[in-house]
Amino acid sequence: MQNQIVKIRLLILTGIGIFLSGCSISDWYNGYYVERYANKEAQKDREQYYNSESPEMQELRKQNDKYCGDLSEKPENRVARDGYPNGVWNQGMYVNCMEDRGTPTYGTWAGMQKKKHDEELRAKGKRVM
Repeated sequence: MQNQIVKIRLLILTGIGIFLSGCSISDWYNGYYVERYANKEAQKDREQYYNSESPEMQELRKQNDKYCGDLSEKPENRVARDGYPNGVWNQGMYVNCMEDRGTPTYGTWAGMQKKKHDEELRAKGKRVM
């Protein structure tokens, strides 16, 4: 009788150990939760950037978006990619066009802010990687 109880307990503990080693809480937390949170924060920052513009700037952005989008999608400006016989739109041209016309995209603006921050740190004598 005693031997049978020990075998059942050992079987239960082994099953629990195998189950817990298969799905670690830290893997779930660091992989799924943190990625989802980072995406939400990035979307919130992007929306905040575009919503903080004045109505005149939003109208200018709409005009520039149409112009730069049409320019980057022209057949002569398309970028050749494998699997796309007619090429794909030229994102680099679009981003540069928007920046040159005074309405940088959120990604360009964030990059400019990072460069400014890095330059400030270098001016203070700190190392920046």
